[in-house]
Amino acid sequence: MFESAELGHKIDKKVYKQEEPKLREQLLQIQFKVNQQKKFPVIILISGVDGGGKGETINQLYEWMDPRYLSTFAFTNPTDEELERPFMWRYWRILPSKGRIGIFSGSWYSIPISDRVMKVSAKSNFEKRIDAINRFERMLVNEDVLILKFWFHLSKKAQKKRLKKLEKNPLTSWRVTKESWKRLNTYNELQIVAAQILRSTSTPWAPWTIIEATDDHYRNLTVGKIIKESINKRLTKKDTTGNTTATLPLTPNIRELTRSVTDIDVITAIDLNLKLNKNEYRKKLPKYQGELSELIRSDKFKKLSVVLVFEGSDAAGKGGAIRRLAAAMDARQYQIVPVAAPTEDEKAQPYLWRFWKHLPRDGRMTIFDRSWYGRVLVERIENFCSQSDWLRAYSEINDFEEEIASSHTIIIKFWLQISQQEQLRRFKEREKIAFKKFKITEEDWRNRKKWDQYHQAVCDMIERTSTQLAPWTLVEAEDKKYARVKILKTICEKIKQAMK
Repeated sequence: MFESAELGHKIDKKVYKQEEPKLREQLLQIQFKVNQQKKFPVIILISGVDGGGKGETINQLYEWMDPRYLSTFAFTNPTDEELERPFMWRYWRILPSKGRIGIFSGSWYSIPISDRVMKVSAKSNFEKRIDAINRFERMLVNEDVLILKFWFHLSKKAQKKRLKKLEKNPLTSWRVTKESWKRLNTYNELQIVAAQILRSTSTPWAPWTIIEATDDHYRNLTVGKIIKESINKRLTKKDTTGNTTATLPLTPNIRELTRSVTDIDVITAIDLNLKLNKNEYRKKLPKYQGELSELIRSDKFKKLSVVLVFEGSDAAGKGGAIRRLAAAMDARQYQIVPVAAPTEDEKAQPYLWRFWKHLPRDGRMTIFDRSWYGRVLVERIENFCSQSDWLRAYSEINDFEEEIASSHTIIIKFWLQISQQEQLRRFKEREKIAFKKFKITEEDWRNRKKWDQYHQAVCDMIERTSTQLAPWTLVEAEDKKYARVKILKTICEKIKQAMK
């Protein structure tokens, strides 16, 4: 697949001098438009063989464009902190926001390619990572991101010649290391792996462009023109959503099809009569708090992390359950993340971005009070996103949780359910008690009127996102004492199971 990048493409110096000023002006113009409109971000991946001129091209882009609206990210070996997080964590953290252009020297492709060339990872793991990358990039495109991917190619002979030239020049010799020459010895293996990954990840929504890198003028002008044309095309496109997901109806719900026969679903099947008396509660609550405290202080827990998700009906007792949970732990070991409406900065990123940055490192726990499931609940019901957005979110959330679980993180998700009658009682109680008044808002009363819509959305959510790696635990929360103990007991059991 690299034949067309070994044809000896060159651009005469005179032609280059004529073309460069025009291209520079055009790039600046479209860059300002992107920043003014703030409708989408741009990610430019620069990859390829050593000596292919990746750094030189990035420097040239900085000379041509306004560096105030550019960000460059270079990736070397992961730090200890990055190794304790999911593989994609360090890339998610630095995604450019809408209106900005991010240039990635190295990317989520670098480690899979390197590991496969050096036979560090098995073929099955490599292919699994390719699938994950395709899903990740498709999600970014659906979230309005424009992705431009460039692979700089040199023949083995041309690479050797270029490395010698760089090494001979005192100004560029630092770019050539012992590792550069070592990688020259694995040139053939790299071509095989690179060809496979380029074929598998050159998708309609994020295609690769292979650039012959022998001639600097040709390489730089070609990259610049492709960036200009791609962004310009996106700017003039009427629909800038970038959405590649068809707007299709959900699979017919079993509950809807059998309504005349039965009215049971995952929510109505919950037994809300389950209770604990005060004596049982006073015994069991400290018992499981003590057990949890011991578990998270053990040496085995230092190699694990925990993500807790609390969702549920309004006034179902999420806050009270979280307080009892926190009372069992050292405050240095956990973080509570209350999730409200996204800020302007968060709206300028893919919707999962604000959750990725809070993922815990080893030996820690993050507690999400509400979570990414807002996309398929409140955003669905209140039309804060399109139908295609929340429809595709089920698979995107499953991918997200699979990525988390693959990095020795335990995911425990709770849905707390109460009846409409109990919710009304708690709402009225909150209005009467001074220190609880802040908990009840007009939005709570408005949501209550949409009980049936939320009921259906919750059923869809549980059916489509309760996976083997991250199953939902449904909590009978009519009785707060019962709910708090069940939650603590479940957490203890899940951690013990993971420690085995």
